[in-house]
Amino acid sequence: MTADEIRDRFVSFFQRRGHEHVASSSLIPENDPTLLFANAGMNQFKGAFLGRERRTNPRAVSVQKCVRAGGKHNDLENVGRTARHHTFFEMLGNFSFGDYFKEEAIALAWEFVTRELGLPVERLLVTVYAEDEEAWRIWRQGQGVAEERLIRIPTSDNFWSMGPTGPCGPCSEIFYDHGPSVAGGPPGSADQDGDRFVEIWNLVFMQYDRGADGTLTPLPHPCIDTGAGLERLAVVLQGRANNYDSDLFQPLMREAARLTGCVYDGPTDGPWTPGTISLQVIADHIRAVSFLIADGVLPSNEGRGYVLRRIMRRAMRHGRLLGMEEPFLFQLVPTLVEKMGRVYPELSAQRAAIMAVVENEEKRFVATLGAGMKLLESASAGLVAGELLSGETVFTLYDTYGFPVDLTADILRDRGIEIDMEGFEQGMARQKAMARAAWAGSGDAGIAAIYHEILAASGPVAFLGYETEQATGRIVALVDGKGERVAALTAGEEGGVVCDRTPFYGESGGQLGDTGWLTGGNARFEVSDTRKPLGDLMVHQGRLLQGRLEVAGEVALTVDGQRRAAVRWHHSATHLLHHALKEVLGEHVKQAGSQVGPERLRFDYSHYQAMTSDELERVEGLVNRWILANHAQETTVMTPDEAMRAGAMALFGEKYGERVRVVRLGPSLELCGGTHVARTGDIGLMRIVAESAVAAGVRRIEAVCGERARQSYMQDSRLLQRIAGLLKLPSSEALTGVEKLLARRAELERELEKSKAALAGSTVDELLARTKEKNGLRYLVAEVRDVDAKGLREMADRLRDKLGSGVILLGAPEAGKASLLAAVTRDLTDRCKAGELMQAVAPLVGGKGGGRPDMAMGGGTRPETLREALAAAAAWIEERAK
Repeated sequence: MTADEIRDRFVSFFQRRGHEHVASSSLIPENDPTLLFANAGMNQFKGAFLGRERRTNPRAVSVQKCVRAGGKHNDLENVGRTARHHTFFEMLGNFSFGDYFKEEAIALAWEFVTRELGLPVERLLVTVYAEDEEAWRIWRQGQGVAEERLIRIPTSDNFWSMGPTGPCGPCSEIFYDHGPSVAGGPPGSADQDGDRFVEIWNLVFMQYDRGADGTLTPLPHPCIDTGAGLERLAVVLQGRANNYDSDLFQPLMREAARLTGCVYDGPTDGPWTPGTISLQVIADHIRAVSFLIADGVLPSNEGRGYVLRRIMRRAMRHGRLLGMEEPFLFQLVPTLVEKMGRVYPELSAQRAAIMAVVENEEKRFVATLGAGMKLLESASAGLVAGELLSGETVFTLYDTYGFPVDLTADILRDRGIEIDMEGFEQGMARQKAMARAAWAGSGDAGIAAIYHEILAASGPVAFLGYETEQATGRIVALVDGKGERVAALTAGEEGGVVCDRTPFYGESGGQLGDTGWLTGGNARFEVSDTRKPLGDLMVHQGRLLQGRLEVAGEVALTVDGQRRAAVRWHHSATHLLHHALKEVLGEHVKQAGSQVGPERLRFDYSHYQAMTSDELERVEGLVNRWILANHAQETTVMTPDEAMRAGAMALFGEKYGERVRVVRLGPSLELCGGTHVARTGDIGLMRIVAESAVAAGVRRIEAVCGERARQSYMQDSRLLQRIAGLLKLPSSEALTGVEKLLARRAELERELEKSKAALAGSTVDELLARTKEKNGLRYLVAEVRDVDAKGLREMADRLRDKLGSGVILLGAPEAGKASLLAAVTRDLTDRCKAGELMQAVAPLVGGKGGGRPDMAMGGGTRPETLREALAAAAAWIEERAK
């Protein structure tokens, strides 16, 4: 039975029994900062299990894509070396949210395994938690499982918990026995870690709520969470014991063998060769890499991007073990898409992007891999099994050559050498300390403490800026220019004003803070910035122009409306821009940062290469099409889970509260707390003015909107008119005129080069006539004029060719400098070295120089001493002719 058949049968089996088929969620957990990657089928149902979410159908079935390669659940170092560990895998699962419980869950699992899949009962074992008498009875009496096939497990292996507190309960697992030809013992035995008995299904009976004191309280609505690994079921049903022998991995392994030239004859029952292990690593890792990129993760030096980079570089290193010096991983993507693209259409949709990202990363690592391996081999050459590679070397490999720590450990593992993690951590600590020192003296820590006090004493500030740009408020705190709380500010002082409510937007989410005025009595405070140092605390920063402000005083707060309007144009445009980038470049595009101000917008996004002019034009065109459509802006307040189900885009890593604002602008739907236009037509126009790189895998677009965009076009129009005026042509013919000028310039440069060559030829002949000889050594020392560095090299080459055997030193004065060039024919480099000659002469013109034995260059800032330097050069050469 193929993996595709098993997957389809599983979903169909449970659909016929009233379960709703729920598609796999992204590998990037939504609104769950506690999780690096989706690593179990229950992740996307966490809200339902915790009672925060109500599902219309209390029964669900899913096939969830999972990754375990970082954090608590990390299988990376075992991948390829065991028969059942993977970075990427598919988890089949059926779920009950307060509907059926143990009896039906056990019956469904047993029916599917024994009848639908046809696995023989005599090859199956079942474990139950030692204290779960109910599950034991159901297996024994309800399903007729023989007592010798039931095993009680007293440890936490058979008791599942979501965390230290919260939902938990006992587990029951179904194991398949591969037979005595495979090493290992049954679960609960001393040999349970072998591969003979493999767990194929885990049933979790979520029936308790664990309190902070450890007390287990029965849940009013117990739930069921099950998980069956597709890779393990596939290999069992295909009659093998090694997951890599299944049809999920074999096409990838065979293609990897073809690309690398590795001899691979297919599945074997004997010991694995090093080549087979490397092929297994590559086949596993290209699956994880491709699915992560398809879900928007790009290689980087932190977070999820760094885990992806570690997986990629481990696979590249195993390619090198198979003799591959050039990028090859990206060529495996089509084979993976052919195998899994039907089930996961995002693979097919992102195929080109995945291949480009992988190839780019391979090229980056190939550039440092060879040098890093030489350092590692040199540093570990004298080490024997049990010894440690120094932490300093491990850190250098990490910091300079891009070797993840686990890659270094993986390379050394076969030799039994370990790494000095303590020394590595010390290197990391030094690097972090240097980074912190660069920020020292900012005073942020002290200021934050003051604002914590203000927030604790006065509570959050009510923000009125969505509805109005004018309001009255009461001053609850004042901070002077030194960052200290004061009772009053007087005319001329700078500081911060905190009111109980404000229409001013505090800088956050990339949107710059508002400016404007606070007035009360004869006081006038100019707000130059509004900050949001923590929580819902807005601080009006600025200068008191006149009068006096006191705590508890009333003030009128007025936002600079024109500036706010310009900020709104640019902020709303970023939402449209984000959506357009996804449409043009692909779903892998994710926001990596932004800054929205009155003059322009800056939008950072994940992408693996510079955008083409055609792509930029398409993105700009889409945004302006949506602006012209004049879509109404719609804002809805809802829970984060509701927002995600509605399809809203959220920024990963952002921590959202219980209620969030969801902003719809045309086709764009995003979680956002900023201020926006009422209709997209208010933006007027958007123009992209720059696209550049920020970091590896991160690009930046800068754009202007509204009046700023019109001014940008007008500036270009005026420039075009000036160019056309200089050419004495209409603006429409300016491009043709410039092209003709450039063509004429290229023609003149070619003619000039011919003239220079002819002149140089005659000059060479003239110089040869000035050649001298000392004891059979011919040499030429001469000053030449109107020759640049390139011309000097060409002249020296011609002289050396015509001279046949000899030493040459040329000097050329030019614009306050002196250039020198020494050349020695190869037959004389044992007596006269050009580099040594240059080191002796260059200081005489106030400079330095050096080079190879046959060619060296130098120069200085004292052309007036050039003739003295040439005389010294002649003496130096004659000395070596003795």
